[in-house]
Amino acid sequence: MTIWAILPAAGIGRRMGSTIPKQYLSIDGDPLLLHALRRLSAVSEIKKIVVVIHPEDSHWAKLHESIAEEFKSRIITVRGGDERYQSVLNGIVALTELADKDDWVLVHDAVRPCVHTSDIENLIQKVSLHPIGGLLGYPVENTLKRIDKERGVIETVDRGSYWNAFTPQMFRFAQLKESIESVVASGEQVTDEAAAMELAGFKPIMVAGSKDNIKITHETDLVLASYILKNQASDNGSQ
Repeated sequence: MTIWAILPAAGIGRRMGSTIPKQYLSIDGDPLLLHALRRLSAVSEIKKIVVVIHPEDSHWAKLHESIAEEFKSRIITVRGGDERYQSVLNGIVALTELADKDDWVLVHDAVRPCVHTSDIENLIQKVSLHPIGGLLGYPVENTLKRIDKERGVIETVDRGSYWNAFTPQMFRFAQLKESIESVVASGEQVTDEAAAMELAGFKPIMVAGSKDNIKITHETDLVLASYILKNQASDNGSQ
């Protein structure tokens, strides 16, 4: 089984309001992107990691140079698109000459620095036996409310059928490529790879992951992520 990883890192951090893209914000001296890279590189089954950067990225070249010895020739760099799914597609296209149609593509958010390596390995194990693929996630625990445009509560939603979607997400090379190409052609908007697969008629599976696999969206998330990483480091075998 051959697995290729794609790390979309072409965002500019609009919601974060930072002067630099949030994937380059630091936790304990290292940028979020590097934390995510290290979690992926710890998985021996992953053959190459495709880092997708913004066309005007002015930070990656310096970082890439500084980690060249650590990652050897395991990293491929490509330019991203305007939307996440376009960046992922660019990463897939970059693998066209290397990957077979039934190889696996594992996509992980560059701003999820706390994912456990053991969760990635569990996802690979579970998904490798599935014809479509799947993603890490966690059941919704809070009470869910459906609201109207004025934020008035319309109803309380049964949370039993809902999960939070995390990354990594892992799918067959050809199926994922065709699914995202269909999204681009149709003009649909999707926020993750699983949504593209769903629109193509596939049914990915959810694989339970750890709740601390948080996505850095707001400044306060950096403090929480720092705490999580320190806690993981003190817990032998947690990654």
